[in-house]
Amino acid sequence: MTAFPSPNCGERRGGAVPELIVIHYTAMPDAPAARARLCDPAAEVSAHWLIDERGHTEQLVDEAARAWHAGAGEWGGLGDVNSRSIGIELANPGDAPFPEPQMAALETLLRGIMTRWGIGPEGVIGHSDMAPGRKIDPGPRFDWRRLVLQGLALWPEGGEAPAPDPLVFTALARAFGYPEVEFDTLLAAFRLRFRPRHAGPLDATDMAQVADLAARFGTDGDQWRGA
Repeated sequence: MTAFPSPNCGERRGGAVPELIVIHYTAMPDAPAARARLCDPAAEVSAHWLIDERGHTEQLVDEAARAWHAGAGEWGGLGDVNSRSIGIELANPGDAPFPEPQMAALETLLRGIMTRWGIGPEGVIGHSDMAPGRKIDPGPRFDWRRLVLQGLALWPEGGEAPAPDPLVFTALARAFGYPEVEFDTLLAAFRLRFRPRHAGPLDATDMAQVADLAARFGTDGDQWRGA
C-alpha cells in the first residue's frame, strides 16, 4: 500500500464514526487519471482508498477523516454519508470487468476496514444504493456474490413474501436502508445490486428479496407480516 494524500477531506461531523463502506468505480480511463482528480483541490472530490487494476492499493485520505466521495444521498434514514462512511474507489471505466487482482485486493482491504471499525457485512454498500438514480457504481459487472461468499457483504435469502405491490416494496426497501425516491428508480437500484440482469415489472422474487433484507437487517421489517 502507498499513500498519496488528498487535500479534499475534513473532520467527520457531529462526532460520527465510520459505520458504512461505500464502493465506487472511478469512471475514468485508468488509476493515474483517477488519482489526479481525487487529489485535485479544484475537483473537490476524494476517497479514502483507490485500488488499481493490478490490485495496488493507495490510501488518499486517513480513515478517521471525512473524505468527499458520497455526495448527496442517504442510507438507513440518515444523510451526510461522507461523515458516516469510508469510500473505496476501484479504477474502472464503468463498462469493464473488475480484474481478479483488483477484487482480491478489495477483499483484503474490506476485511481490514471492517475489523478496524466494527462494520458488519450489512454496512458494505454501493454508491448506487445510497444515491439511486444519481449514481450506478459499482455497476452491473461488479461481483457482489463474491464478497458475500466471504462474509464481506450481504445477500437476500428469499422465502415468504407479500404479493408484488409497489407501495409495500417501497416500504420494505426503505426499512432496509434505501432512500426515498420514486418507485421505478428504487426498483432499478435494488435490481442493480441484487438482480443486475433482470428487467420487467415488479415480481415475486423482488418482493421475497426485499422482505428478507428488511426483516433481517432493517427497521420494522416485519410490518407486512399478517397484513
